[in-house]
Amino acid sequence: MNIKDNIFIIGEIGINHNGDIEIAKRLIRMAKECGCDAVKFQKRDIETVYTKDELDKDRDSPWGKTQREQKIGLEFEKKQYDIIDSYCKEINIDWFASAWDLNSLKFLDNYKCKYAKIASAMITHLEFLHQVAKRGVYTFISTGMSNYSIIDNAVKIFKKNDCPFELMHSVSTYPCPEEKLNLHLINKLKDKYKCNVGYSGHENSVSPSIIAVSLGANSLERHITLDRSMYGSDQSASLEESGLKQLISAVRKVPIVVGKDEKQIFDIEKKVAEKLRYWEK
Repeated sequence: MNIKDNIFIIGEIGINHNGDIEIAKRLIRMAKECGCDAVKFQKRDIETVYTKDELDKDRDSPWGKTQREQKIGLEFEKKQYDIIDSYCKEINIDWFASAWDLNSLKFLDNYKCKYAKIASAMITHLEFLHQVAKRGVYTFISTGMSNYSIIDNAVKIFKKNDCPFELMHSVSTYPCPEEKLNLHLINKLKDKYKCNVGYSGHENSVSPSIIAVSLGANSLERHITLDRSMYGSDQSASLEESGLKQLISAVRKVPIVVGKDEKQIFDIEKKVAEKLRYWEK
């Protein structure tokens, strides 16, 4: 098992900004100050992702009485993404987004992000996978709601296009019960696909994420929020600032604590041995 010294940590903002660019900027700043390497958003063309019947359904939200109004209220457009791009450059943190359709993928081409993300929901959309892989950007591929056959297809596409990628073990429920996390899959996926494997966690606590890194996860993605009581389906499975600080502090210590698989007598032990092993004097 190989523990990386530099675990790549992603603060998943997603749609936890609730359509407010100032909340988004606060979350970006929080992620930066807590020690994240990047922040991630989600981009959708709602007319593509959802049917008209679905969008016309009743749904009370801060933006109106229908699903359409709620979905539109949660989406950022070019004006907001221009601000995100500029702000992330200003404070020196990478950002990227998971596109949920081909139109959104083309939209994100405007920003030349260093990374891409395949959401678990999109891993069976083969045309979409081909289009992402053709771009040649390092891509994190979430594997929630997937079996090996589905993952096989995704891996083949990225290898065929010579696109660098990293699988992310994930269980797609929010929040996820700890007994369903199945963290042994991290090393199983590494062995099977001979690639880096990260962990995208949706649990309420921080300990499974620390365990995931201890098991060899190369990257870690967690949803973040200003306040878990805020409006939104992902808020309850997200980390507030204190939890994010606690997590990152612990994760950065993992390579130090795990050490190397060599048994030796440390210098700091020698004086103790001299004192306690009286028969060797």
